[in-house]
Amino acid sequence: MFQDKVAVVTGGAKGIGKAIAEEFRHAGAHVCIIDLLPNDYFAGDLADQAVLEDFARKVIADYGHVDFLVNNALPLMKGLDTCTYEEFNYALRVGVTAPFYLTKLFAPHFAPGAAIVNISSSRDRMSQPQTESYTAAKGGISALTHALAVSLSGKVRVNSISPGWIDTDYTVYDGPDAVQQPAGRVGNPMDIANMVLYLCSDKAGFLTGENICIDGGMTRQMIYHNDFGWTLGGNP
Repeated sequence: MFQDKVAVVTGGAKGIGKAIAEEFRHAGAHVCIIDLLPNDYFAGDLADQAVLEDFARKVIADYGHVDFLVNNALPLMKGLDTCTYEEFNYALRVGVTAPFYLTKLFAPHFAPGAAIVNISSSRDRMSQPQTESYTAAKGGISALTHALAVSLSGKVRVNSISPGWIDTDYTVYDGPDAVQQPAGRVGNPMDIANMVLYLCSDKAGFLTGENICIDGGMTRQMIYHNDFGWTLGGNP
């Protein structure tokens, strides 16, 4: 389905990004990874403008065009009590600025039928304490998605995915960790990778500007103390 297509995956050296990269390869695509971690294509810091420019030049020099851009790299998660000004801005540079700038750099080189998939998080709509840098970045990329979809109308489809609890080690949970989720289990990277490849395929040709939450139903579940077995054990 993706034979000889060119897929760019940020943060593709481990976790969800690695699963996405592997699935593209299995489908016949050429995969260009950028990650801080060592990998077989390009190692570098997505927060650095010059690194992004060097990476984009390499991709275009190697392949001449881009079919798919998956902005998956993980922003820093720190909260109100400990996150510095520099750390907060770093999280936004990785989580929002880099996806914007890579899109801008690749804009003249997207092939017909190209697609962008941004990896957000269910934290774009819900939070735990002390997660401001990550949550702001994920909220930003969700909004960036529909803005880019409109700007790239007729040229590139742009969608985002908001994963919930995804265990990147493929651990199988039972008991409360599984039962609390309407789907009855914790997610794994393939739950996200499968949707990425669908969104990049012709089957999703009428889908753009959308965010798809893949969280086992957790954000749809209303919870009240003493209803349906839910109890609050004390203030966090």
